[in-house]
Amino acid sequence: MSQAHRDVEGSGAAVDWRNNGVRVIKAGQLDPNTAQTPGMSRAAAINAARVGAQKIWAGTVTIHPNAKTGAHHHGALESVIYVVRGKARMRWGEKLEFVAEAEPGDFIFVPPYVPHQEINASTDEPLECVLVRSDNEAVVVNLDIEPVEKPEAVAWVDPIHRQG
Repeated sequence: MSQAHRDVEGSGAAVDWRNNGVRVIKAGQLDPNTAQTPGMSRAAAINAARVGAQKIWAGTVTIHPNAKTGAHHHGALESVIYVVRGKARMRWGEKLEFVAEAEPGDFIFVPPYVPHQEINASTDEPLECVLVRSDNEAVVVNLDIEPVEKPEAVAWVDPIHRQG
């Protein structure tokens, strides 16, 4: 059997790695036809329909300068946001009563069902992020929340790397 047709996990089935292997999705090939939230533009790169992903969804989000999204959550999915460019201000909670900021190179973790809102904290630069979610389809539940006027700033302390 050639290198291109290996038995996967002893199933006896040959896999055509050329057509069922690594996929490179070019920047100009992202799909804006995905679940959206007012105030942001999401585009899918990796999902079940595009590449056959079984356990993840990945894409990008752009928020215009000085703009904010509507409140939403992503159901049972875990989400990771990686800030590429700009300054993100995240609000979360039942009344979006908590706030934290992230800059390029920072990761943001959003647990399942957490109501949240992304805000571009810059008045002159777009906020550009990469998103990864723990399922192969986009789940977005847009919420109608009346946010508190002054959220509480929260600084996360890593339980593994304590500050001393």
